[in-house]
Amino acid sequence: MQAALLNKSPVSVGDMPSLLEFTPAAAAKVAELVLEEGNPDLKLRLYVTGGGCSGFSYGFAFDDTVAADDTQTVTEGVTLVVDAMSLQYVMGARVDFEEGLEGSRFIIHNPNAQTTCGCGSSFSV
Repeated sequence: MQAALLNKSPVSVGDMPSLLEFTPAAAAKVAELVLEEGNPDLKLRLYVTGGGCSGFSYGFAFDDTVAADDTQTVTEGVTLVVDAMSLQYVMGARVDFEEGLEGSRFIIHNPNAQTTCGCGSSFSV
């Protein structure tokens, strides 16, 4: 049995499921906002905090630093950063940007959320 495990070919990074999807629409909007800020080193940081009507809330901020335990997802040259504590709540989620009748906003489609509030900014697991 061990020999079979040792002979198994390694999995390439491209075959592994993404920890977080950062859509091209979201990346394009972040690129636009970074350009307005005038600091090309900025990255979009997604974080989760306690609170909100459903227990946890999503937050976004620009950050020009990346900690050793941060997870980075790059789409079209734009970086989304998530800290290790927040990652457990958003693993497998899709960060998107939508424009519609209700306005423009970043949307998180989170498979870990059991319930969400009407505005989409808070959730429970």
